Amino acid sequence: MIDEFAPPPTPFLRSLRIQGRVVWALLMREIVTRFGRRNLGVLWLFAEPMLFTLGVSALWSFGGLKGHLALPVVAFAITGYSSVLMWRNTVSHAKGAIHANINLLYHRNVLVADVLLARILLEMTGATASFVLLTTFFVSTELIQPPVDLLRVVAGWLMLAWFGGSLAIMLGAATAFSALVERLWTPVAYLLFPMSGAAFLVDWLPPAGQRIVLLLPMVHGVEYLRFGFFGASIRTHYDMAYMASINLCLTFLGLVLLRFAARRVEVE
Repeated sequence: MIDEFAPPPTPFLRSLRIQGRVVWALLMREIVTRFGRRNLGVLWLFAEPMLFTLGVSALWSFGGLKGHLALPVVAFAITGYSSVLMWRNTVSHAKGAIHANINLLYHRNVLVADVLLARILLEMTGATASFVLLTTFFVSTELIQPPVDLLRVVAGWLMLAWFGGSLAIMLGAATAFSALVERLWTPVAYLLFPMSGAAFLVDWLPPAGQRIVLLLPMVHGVEYLRFGFFGASIRTHYDMAYMASINLCLTFLGLVLLRFAARRVEVE
């Protein structure tokens, strides 16, 4: 029997606009909460990762890496450490999104997916702005050469963003079931950093080491990005089909967990 007094279904485009406004409002709330309105404010969103990357570049330069590396140290650090910031910061800030915004989820239009998406977009924007600004500055001052293949650089960066976003959704949704997920991520992130390809090329490792690190999907993204940046001057090892397959699996698992996490939050 059809309920004559039931409201008509909401058109898809109108729902999309509503959720877009919700995500935008959550973004603004995150920016004000984290960075405030004084001093640099929102500029810290990309100034902070820029300072980290510049610090690593300086340490590598003064630490003697320049004498052992045939590549420009600054370019090597930018392509490596910026890629780490992309996926590590995205996951680190997304894992606590549900608990930090639990009160907002009682509003009808605010979903678990919205609070995760807002933090993911915020971190990706900061990491991307840092990478673009640093590359543009050092290229314009002729301290480093421009990328050999810009399309490959963009493609590698997007693949790293996909990896970070899918992993952030999966772990962020998983925190709705156990706080242990949030506690375990910090040591795992520290263990993954030296194996992520940020501070080395896969070709520098022995065959056994290459096989191990190439199991990690982010290594393929960094290698592909560096191939686009440096071209044939370096020998890279990557399988983007493998990385895409892992990203697809993480995305699927993340969406499944997100669905159950939304139900769990509603029940509580």
